[in-house]
Formats: sequence, structure tokens, C-alpha cells
Amino acid sequence: MAGETTTEGHAAIAEAAGEHGVGFPPFDATTFASQLFWLAITFGIFYWIMKNVAMPRIAGILEDRKDRIAGDLSEANRLKEETDAAIAAYEQALTEARNKAHGIAHDTRAKLKAEQDARREKAETELGEKLKAAEAHITGIKTEALSQIEEIAGDTTSALVEQLIGKAPTKTDLNKALKSAMN
Repeated sequence: MAGETTTEGHAAIAEAAGEHGVGFPPFDATTFASQLFWLAITFGIFYWIMKNVAMPRIAGILEDRKDRIAGDLSEANRLKEETDAAIAAYEQALTEARNKAHGIAHDTRAKLKAEQDARREKAETELGEKLKAAEAHITGIKTEALSQIEEIAGDTTSALVEQLIGKAPTKTDLNKALKSAMN
């Protein structure tokens, strides 16, 4: 049944075409000249509209975009140059700060070393003076002790001999014995 409906539809179209002449009007050969004429006129109008209206607007838009892009690129280059200059200035300032810090550290080390050397030299001088005074004091005590040693040795020897023998030696015998023992 569906096949019959399709065939009937084609028959109806064919009858309609028979009443009006050939089927689809653009394919009618008798109207080709007028169709070409109107095609040329329509093409000419669209061409003129495109050439005089649309293309200048599109060209203006493209030119504006080109100018904006060029401006943005020049701005980006300017900002890049400023950034590079700022980075270079930062690096230079950092280098100068490091050099200054090294100089300050070197000066401080030299100053502290000089102060330490001065304190050490002062302490060594004071210790040398105290050492000389102590040596002089020791020499004085030693000399005094040595000057008294004969007397102490004589008294001690006399006391020992008296204890051992029961009789104290004479001063001349005692002096002789001490001198022979000390030599």
C-alpha cells in the first residue's frame, strides 16, 4: 500500500507539471536568458555592496585590530625593557650591597683583630711586668734566705750535735764544718 501511495504521488506531480509545462522552473531552458540576466545584476549589486560597504568595514576592523595588536606589542616590549632594567638595577644593587657587606665584615674583622692584638699586647706587657716583679721578689727572698741559711744551719747543727753528743760545738768548729759542707 505504501508503494501505491508513492506512485500516486508521482502521478499527481507529473499531472501538475503537464499543466504548467516543464517540471522545475529554473531548469526550463526558455527562462535561462532572464535567469542569467538577473544573476549578473544580483552578482553586480552584491559585489558593489561587498566592495564599497562590507570590505571597507572589515578592512577598518582589521586595521584597528592590527593597530591595537601593534600597540599592545610595543607596550609589552616597553614593559619588558622596564622589567629588564629593573632586574638589572636590582642585581646591581644586590651586588653593591654584597660588596658593601663584605667590606664592612672585613673592616670589622680587621678592627676586632687590632683591638684583640692591642689587648693581648697590653696583657702580655702587664704579665711581663708582674713576672719581673715576681722574679725580683723571689730573688730578694732567695738572697735573704741564703743569707740566713748559714745562721739557721749553724743553729740547727749546733742543736743536733748537742743532742747527739751532749756538748755544743764551738763557733769556730761549727763555721769550719758549715763552710766545708757548703762548698
